[in-house]
Amino acid sequence: MNTPLAEALSAVLLVAVLAWAVVRPFGWTEAVLAVPAAGVALLTGAISLDHARDEVARLGPVVGFLAAVLVLAHFCDVEGLFRACGAWMARWSRGRPVRLLTAVFALASVITAVLSLDATIVLLTPVVFATAARSGVRPKPHVYACTHLSNTASLLLPVSNLTNLLAFAASGLSFTRFAALMALPWLAAIGVEYVVFRRFFARDLSAAAPTARDTGEEPSLPVFALVTVGCTLAGFVVASAFGVDPAWAAAAGALVLAGRAVVRRQATPLSVVRAAAPPFLAFVLALGVVVRAVVDNGLSDALGQLLPSGSGLPALLGIAALAAVLANLINNLPAVLVLLPLAAPGGAGAVLAVLLGVNIGPNLTYAGSLATLLWRRIVHQHDEGVDLGEFTRLGLIAVPSALAVSVVALWGALRIL
Repeated sequence: MNTPLAEALSAVLLVAVLAWAVVRPFGWTEAVLAVPAAGVALLTGAISLDHARDEVARLGPVVGFLAAVLVLAHFCDVEGLFRACGAWMARWSRGRPVRLLTAVFALASVITAVLSLDATIVLLTPVVFATAARSGVRPKPHVYACTHLSNTASLLLPVSNLTNLLAFAASGLSFTRFAALMALPWLAAIGVEYVVFRRFFARDLSAAAPTARDTGEEPSLPVFALVTVGCTLAGFVVASAFGVDPAWAAAAGALVLAGRAVVRRQATPLSVVRAAAPPFLAFVLALGVVVRAVVDNGLSDALGQLLPSGSGLPALLGIAALAAVLANLINNLPAVLVLLPLAAPGGAGAVLAVLLGVNIGPNLTYAGSLATLLWRRIVHQHDEGVDLGEFTRLGLIAVPSALAVSVVALWGALRIL
């Protein structure tokens, strides 16, 4: 296929795949169009068989890691971890909206970092709705916090986000060094978001709450699930120290919780497989092939001219800003797939700056990340309106400030560590 035609076809395929992921007609999964689109790119020569095979091989371990983390998060929910979190939030906040917001920020940040952003969106958001209703407070600030923190708070660990797994593989860092470098940016970004939320939702947070509803007996804390998650995190550190892929630690933790659920007849082997979300995993692999086709046909050269070089503060700010803009144009997953090969020669600092852009940036628009799209569907299921203008206004305040502060924090962490 000649170059202009290949460029046009690969771009059309990427736009079609992303549009399908946003709309999801008939409720069909993202893979319904992504997999055939990857096949079209391969059959027409928009991407060579060798490049498609290389891309699948590169993404394979990352996708396996993602599957294990999804299973781990699902069976933490089966164990009752998120119900216990909701009970703690209601008890600690005592019907005070500001205290509830603080509790949501704390829990969403930890859950996103440890169990991935999907756990915050799919499992914590409904709990926050129920807790707000139980406490008699307006749900909007607390529910919006779930989507913002599913992106912003996913900076800390390689397991917190699929984009992190990709960046971790490209950075050459160990698990512990990755976490050490990202700890300060993670705290800085969350702190900025909290200040913005307190100001932006001041009216909702100052509204008087009616008497909280008594919902009966409090759920007990699932000690087994907490111990398993703690051991899994320790396994990540140990595996990284000995040069073993941390995916094995994630798989072990998932196997323990899933096996316990199967033995106790709370799950079946089929439900364990479903918890890994095979259609979404297929979507990730197919999207990687389509994005590689776009990269091979000119996008890489164009972005290479725009991407700043160096590890100084201005360069890191420029890299993060470009990543944030690209994430909102083509979604953060394609953006990180495109930018990582260009940023990797600049070292770990450039790779982590890309990560800041593609994780914080998506809070600006609905299409910025798949997590935000999924959050929007969950919110609509609870009959809570999400105003596009309000979402964008909040993003216009939160994203630039959180991104700038976190990049400065990254620059400082790189100098200190």
